[in-house]
Amino acid sequence: MTSLLENPLDISGHVAPSRVVFGPHETNLGDGRAFSDRHVAYYARRARGGAGLIVTETASVTPNDWPYERAPLASEARAGWEAVAGACASHGTLVLAGLGHAGGQGSSAFSQEVMWAPSRVADVVSREPPAELDEEGISEIVEAFGAAAAGAVDAGLTGVEIDAGAWSLLRQFHSGLTNLRDDRYGTDRLLFTRLVLAAARRAVGPSGLVTLRLSCDELAPWAGITPDQASQTVGELAGLVDVLTVVRAGPYATSAYRPDAHTPAGFNLELCRQMHVAAGGQATVVLQGSIVDVAMAQAALDGGVCDLVEMTRALIADAELVSRVRSGQARSVRPCIRCNQACLVRDNRNPLVSCVMDPASGHETEEPYSPGATSGAGPEVLVVGAGPAGLECARILAEAGRSVRVADRAAEAGGMLVRAARGPGRESLRLAASWLAEAAAAAGARLCLSTPVSREDVERARADGWQVVLATGSRPVQGRYAEPGGVPVVDAVDALERAEALPDGPVVVVDPVGNQVAVNLAEWLAVAFGRQVTLVCPDPVAGTQLSRTGDLAGANVRLERAGVRRQLRSVVRSVSGSVVSVEDCWTGQATDIPGEVVIDCGHRVADDELYVQLSNMSMAGAGPSVARAGDCVAPRTLLEAILEGRRVALQLLASPVAVGVRS
Repeated sequence: MTSLLENPLDISGHVAPSRVVFGPHETNLGDGRAFSDRHVAYYARRARGGAGLIVTETASVTPNDWPYERAPLASEARAGWEAVAGACASHGTLVLAGLGHAGGQGSSAFSQEVMWAPSRVADVVSREPPAELDEEGISEIVEAFGAAAAGAVDAGLTGVEIDAGAWSLLRQFHSGLTNLRDDRYGTDRLLFTRLVLAAARRAVGPSGLVTLRLSCDELAPWAGITPDQASQTVGELAGLVDVLTVVRAGPYATSAYRPDAHTPAGFNLELCRQMHVAAGGQATVVLQGSIVDVAMAQAALDGGVCDLVEMTRALIADAELVSRVRSGQARSVRPCIRCNQACLVRDNRNPLVSCVMDPASGHETEEPYSPGATSGAGPEVLVVGAGPAGLECARILAEAGRSVRVADRAAEAGGMLVRAARGPGRESLRLAASWLAEAAAAAGARLCLSTPVSREDVERARADGWQVVLATGSRPVQGRYAEPGGVPVVDAVDALERAEALPDGPVVVVDPVGNQVAVNLAEWLAVAFGRQVTLVCPDPVAGTQLSRTGDLAGANVRLERAGVRRQLRSVVRSVSGSVVSVEDCWTGQATDIPGEVVIDCGHRVADDELYVQLSNMSMAGAGPSVARAGDCVAPRTLLEAILEGRRVALQLLASPVAVGVRS
């Protein structure tokens, strides 16, 4: 792996210490439209971990471009850029300022001003019509790019990256989908970009870097940018930039830019190879496209696909990825499972960027990501449950020197991750489970599987001075839809585990939640087992919460192709015989659906029986309560399970008595 990590790369006179790029992405870490201390800590952690090049979150070059509420603004970014440059300098990482303009793909919600675009073409997502830029407006934006670039290098950054990617005004000028002009900017669709690059070059001077993020396939071949067209574009622009990052996506396929695990990793490999050839050695070429595995990144470098590899989500999951591999500890790299559940934050909730596998990401200023070694002093710890919360708790405690035992009735560690790791896009869950178990064991925790734990076991442990953490997970709700004489009602997790043994005949999947569970299960049963499946949900579209992960449209396409019938805007009223009666949420109209088995994908409940028993004993004066974490408090997502397991561990390290979330 020498070319990936151990060999630095010279880029126009600047040396990147590794060939791993931490690319620009929305974080919501800003202080208004300025970079904050959170940004500084976030980028510094990746520089310390060995990233060769960091591109900061893309800043709008004009104040009327306000694509999302906490989008940085270049004119307010100077102090933040300066702080990031200072924090990363000692690690040798090259830091570039991301600069852009969203054009017609922006939003007027925050600026309360008209959006500007090449032509009066409404965006397919917002459906808001923009105004058409005139020569004066174009010149003002060119000047704004130049001024922003000057501010970035004056702040101590190595240079700038100009955004012509999935959400950019420059790409809109390149594309026949959005550029319908008949003036010189229509006959020469690259003119605007060349003017911007020239302005940036003048601003950064001969010693600064000018780089370009370029969409080379809009996935809309009827009028959009195609790879063959992009090859010509790269041939024209490569000589104007030092670095070229090859991406895909456009207005009809923005989610294709950074998709979840349903899209195979490395989807841009051949596209990047083609652009690398087109660049002809004039620019350093960066591969982007769900590259989260070190071996895949190395193969791309060895195969001449690229010169650098962007591994943004991988570095969100493990900021020390480069340093771990460099020290021969590649197996210890915390995996990115490409779920988009915590790192895709361009939505109106303004969540802070984070990672289900490392909840400290994005919270570097407040959430310790390493407790540090201790003398090992302190009580031994019994963790009941080897799911994500229990394993993370055990890892943190063991790394700090505590003696830890993890007991679970199951024969395999991983809890719900292992049980749910079946079906499309779910294979990575087993990878996450394996990492959590191996990391806990490597830290010194003893995993005792196939080992049920009773109240008496816990009481004996506490009598011996042990601290106890309950991470007993969740259980299904009994009788939510089942009625006497009705068809079997099966919990979603049980259905995944014994899909082959489900009764023959039509399957009704009931989804009151709208996340990935029911959608994936319905698709899997239809495709892998040829089952006739009806998905019942109360929303106007199936899997409505998948809009947060970018998979809403993709999920519904897959359901359609799989032949899954969708009974929308409906709730189950009764299950009688082989008939499931549903009611339309809007009209109250009743519909009967045939079904020989009903799968309940509703929320599970906390498996807190052991906690209740122990709490009752505590109230009776038989000792203190115990700590608990994860689904046994309230069943939620992987993010909360790992976060709470970590927090309970840190509390135990700081306190001589058991602590935790309590009722």
